[in-house]
Amino acid sequence: MVTIHDVARAAGVSPATVSRVFNGGNVTPARVQSVQEAAAALGFAPNRVARSLRKQRSSVIALIIPDIENPFFTSLARGVEDAAQRTSLSVVLCNSDEDTDKERRYLEVALGEQMAGVIVAAASREETDLGPLTARKVPVVAVDRRPRDAEVDAVSVDDRHGGEVATRHLLQAGYRRIACITGPAGASTSEERLAGYRAALNSAPDDTVASGETYVRHADFRVDGGRTAMRELLALPEPPDAVFVANNLMTIGVLDALGEVGRTPPDVGVLSFGDVPWASLVRPSLTAVELPSYELGRTAAELLLQRMEGNNTSPLQTVVLRTTLQIRESTAGPRGV
Repeated sequence: MVTIHDVARAAGVSPATVSRVFNGGNVTPARVQSVQEAAAALGFAPNRVARSLRKQRSSVIALIIPDIENPFFTSLARGVEDAAQRTSLSVVLCNSDEDTDKERRYLEVALGEQMAGVIVAAASREETDLGPLTARKVPVVAVDRRPRDAEVDAVSVDDRHGGEVATRHLLQAGYRRIACITGPAGASTSEERLAGYRAALNSAPDDTVASGETYVRHADFRVDGGRTAMRELLALPEPPDAVFVANNLMTIGVLDALGEVGRTPPDVGVLSFGDVPWASLVRPSLTAVELPSYELGRTAAELLLQRMEGNNTSPLQTVVLRTTLQIRESTAGPRGV
């Protein structure tokens, strides 16, 4: 059977353009002619296009995440998919690689293909633009990261609170030169976790606690970024005696950099924002802020479904989930006490 994709290939256009031709969209006369000629040559009936389009628009959503290799986003995607499957929705997974240009292209595809909705973990608080989608009334939910001023439903964790609790734990364990390796400047999660770190240090009663920006590093939320940042910190005249790492992949790089110079936790405390399955298995076991990643994805999908079912006039919702600190051996104190 001839499909919309066959017509698109024959006409040299996208499937979205074929859909617009047969459904009254804005298409140049030359492309209209090419599509109509291709459809006639292939024996393709326009009414089948309309039915296919309606089915696609009601059954496919896009999930755009920054890093498919990060176990946090893998779990989040599973939460989205499980919730979507219960209502027979299909999920198209898109990996932006923390690249706003790549993210923008995926957003354009979602719009051009008339997908039923979009869930996005923004690559940038400032540069991610959801305006074209919201202007066309496409349901959108921001998950984990939210662009500034975006008028969409949102689901996130309390990153600031989690960062503050983590840093306060390091202080209570006896560490005084506490570093923070956070993510890219401009990412909402990076900034909020860093804000929590600063708040804990600023409220510390002990005036011997090192503060300021000496021990703050921005990295790329990936293993190499964590490794490079930790190497820089270890090269300081007074290197940190503990580090709060703002995601799980960078924590791997931090542990690697410590191993290069023969340092190990808890002599240098290591606390990861984001738990991993192996955190309790390594020795010393890794203290981590546990994130409700699956619940984030499930909740985001449920909010999107509500919008898709016609609740377009109800107030926007922002759901904030709490983190949990899992205390293990890597933060037992600078002398292991």
